[in-house]
Amino acid sequence: MSTTAPAGPHPPAVRPPNLRYVVFIAAAAALGGFLFGYDSAVINGAVEGIRGRFGVGSAALGAVIAVPLLGAAAGAVIAGRLADRLGRPRVMQLAAVLFAISAVGSMLPFTVWDLAVWRALGGIAIGMASVIAPAYIAEVAPAAYRGRLASFQQAAIVLGIAVSQLVNWGLLTLADGDQRGTLLGLESWQVMLGVEIVPAVVYGLLALRIPESPRHLVATGRTEEAKRVLAAVEGDGGDLDAEVARIDARMRGEHKPVLRDLIGGRTGLLPIVWVGIGLSVFQQLVGINVIFYYSSSLWQSVGIDPSSSFLYSFTTSIINILGTVIAMLLVDRIGRKPLALIGSAGMAASLGLAAWAFSFTAEIDGEIALPDLQGAVALFAAHAFVMFFALSWGVVVWVMLGEIFPNRIRAAALGVAASAQWIANWLITVSFPSLSDWNLSGSYVIYAAFALLSIPFILKWVPETKGRTLEEMG
Repeated sequence: MSTTAPAGPHPPAVRPPNLRYVVFIAAAAALGGFLFGYDSAVINGAVEGIRGRFGVGSAALGAVIAVPLLGAAAGAVIAGRLADRLGRPRVMQLAAVLFAISAVGSMLPFTVWDLAVWRALGGIAIGMASVIAPAYIAEVAPAAYRGRLASFQQAAIVLGIAVSQLVNWGLLTLADGDQRGTLLGLESWQVMLGVEIVPAVVYGLLALRIPESPRHLVATGRTEEAKRVLAAVEGDGGDLDAEVARIDARMRGEHKPVLRDLIGGRTGLLPIVWVGIGLSVFQQLVGINVIFYYSSSLWQSVGIDPSSSFLYSFTTSIINILGTVIAMLLVDRIGRKPLALIGSAGMAASLGLAAWAFSFTAEIDGEIALPDLQGAVALFAAHAFVMFFALSWGVVVWVMLGEIFPNRIRAAALGVAASAQWIANWLITVSFPSLSDWNLSGSYVIYAAFALLSIPFILKWVPETKGRTLEEMG
């Protein structure tokens, strides 16, 4: 499924007469991004409850936490083909159903292994949502507003992460600070996972109200419907017949890249493809999702009470939103590489500081705790790490992956890079519980090392794409 904008001349940018409607359909599609963030991060509040309920060790717990990432890789692979067959809103509706089923199943598991199955199902929905929302928005948005409307997806993801942590904190407070405390006849961690059904239902209902992409309608021969949608989103003052003809001509002339287009050079793949893979992998190897998936458990493991640990998870999510906004404001002003370098240096320093603080973890009166100074430093370092990540690699990587590849291989190369990102995310997520049992401070030393290694990688191999057209990239 391609998201390339229709080619050909466009009239001067004017405010669409139905801008509110355009914003509505873009926001409805971006709700998939909200569920992406929510489903990914909500597990943070349930980690210790799952461990206690099923009596699982660190390795099995890590597998359950990480399994949605494998599902997401599968969902991302099938989403494009399904969207071309069924249509974009239909895939959103299917994803909403999967999110809802996953929420109910995760709330009512019999064993840790069927919990893993339900979580994997949610992961498939995550992968589908991660592909279909930006594709749909790119295809329906008027050219003058495409960039701003496309940013809804990233904003929705970080908002979903923050809301999940706020909901978890509120439910834990109602359960008197006990993840296994009773709420609605269930343990509180079960309710945390089940609440996701609310945004899933809203997503499904909104997906019923948005129009099909004009691009898909043209591809399936429904040109009159395509004209009606174009009139609704761009106004009926233009030449709709000419616009439909442009879309049709562009689609007929497109080369659909395949994996063999990426092969070349002595290393098997084209050098620029390796650069994309490197960007994707480094984004995950710094350990960012340890914060979003395990932070509540992490703070409790060093002696912080559950209510405070959940509050800190929420505050890091707010920092994530602020950093994302900063990145969106700066990425076109100072460039991609400078922003990435600032982030790498800041993340390395923050992670090193966290590693130092966690090295003071000790057992005091039978309880694991950090001294007051080191505890404060660890909290500061975690928030600083999230800020530096969000204002740099969290946004820059996705921008650069959309820009660095030549037109003829962009879709295939993006697929390979995204798959590498999901796999790296899975490796970090599944390994953290065992690594923290081995040496919590040592785990952060490893993440800091990857942040440092990303600096020479950026300087030597990553091209600056600021101010360059996509055609100039090859």
